[in-house]
Amino acid sequence: MFAPAQLRSVPDNPDDDLIARIDVVHARVGAAERELLELIALVDATDSWERHGARDTAHWLAMRYGISTWKAQRWIRAAHALEDLPRTAAALATGRLGMDKVVELCRFATPRTEVKLIRWATRVAAWAVRCRADRERAVEQTVRENHTARSLIWWYEQQEGTFALSAHLPADQGAVVVEAIETMAGRVPALPGEDHDPTAPERCADALVALCSSSPASEPDPVRANMVVHVRADDLVGSRDPIRDAAGERAAGGEVEGGPVLHPETVRRLACDARIQTVIEDRAGEVLAVRAMSREPTTWMLRQLQWRDKGCRFPGCGARAFTQAHHIVFWSRGGATELSNLLLICFFHHRLVHEQGWSIRRAPDGELTWLRPGGATYRAGPAP
Repeated sequence: MFAPAQLRSVPDNPDDDLIARIDVVHARVGAAERELLELIALVDATDSWERHGARDTAHWLAMRYGISTWKAQRWIRAAHALEDLPRTAAALATGRLGMDKVVELCRFATPRTEVKLIRWATRVAAWAVRCRADRERAVEQTVRENHTARSLIWWYEQQEGTFALSAHLPADQGAVVVEAIETMAGRVPALPGEDHDPTAPERCADALVALCSSSPASEPDPVRANMVVHVRADDLVGSRDPIRDAAGERAAGGEVEGGPVLHPETVRRLACDARIQTVIEDRAGEVLAVRAMSREPTTWMLRQLQWRDKGCRFPGCGARAFTQAHHIVFWSRGGATELSNLLLICFFHHRLVHEQGWSIRRAPDGELTWLRPGGATYRAGPAP
């Protein structure tokens, strides 16, 4: 071991210089992150994300920068909170506090408490700041947060061989679930010896299983709308293919049975994922022709499409729920119902294509190009 005198003669540890350099870079990163949050708040306030094929700012951040929607939502809330927390913003910009701690502090800090909280946050781990934020927010949880905090979890009881689930929903959504279960419970027959009361626990359990069994998730061929479109013969005069035009190019006068007159782009979107029967009528409403049309992919084609695309093909989206088969070249414009002309997109981006003027091109090698309204190419991810 070194004696005290020997210790003083040892040169400075070269690692100290390396750590000092990391500290400088960390401060620069903090300054950049502070600027990033300022810009995020500006994007959110000006709705600049709308023309990028996103539902909201969080959706845009997640798609463009490859972060989780959960993190994007936290960043947005922190970005706005920092407008009223100048000392917390300075702590981030100088590197005194890291991004994770600042994001959590912004959930409960106020202009009156931020100085004391900053001192505390520098001494504890990031998880401690998050735990305190969770506790503070639980005390003053609002109706809006009840909605964002909704959850449904399930698990298997291995020893009993049973299945259990637990749901936490806002009261209004819970009422919808109760109404659906009780309605179905009134239709499900009771087994011999069981309570015939539709509110009995076993009847409600059977009703839940019945509801899930009739959902699209249990069908090998996803449930699509069965749509009847009524069009006037006058609108189709001169058409070489009146049946195809009735559901596509010339659907301006189309009226969905049991519903209102729809915008032609909406009719075209429904035609992508629906079974349509076209009824051609004269001005008096007399039926001149009825013909069922089929453009939906076959069962094997849908399975292959889901296997190939995995989720929504809009750049950065990847949603796997509520996806639909879309014709790249619209069926009404001669597009074939075959895998090379189909792709999987979520219902949100499906609407963007049909109602908002976006379009898609597929190259021979399968590469997809998304085009904005007006024809400009959409480039995914941050600018180079």
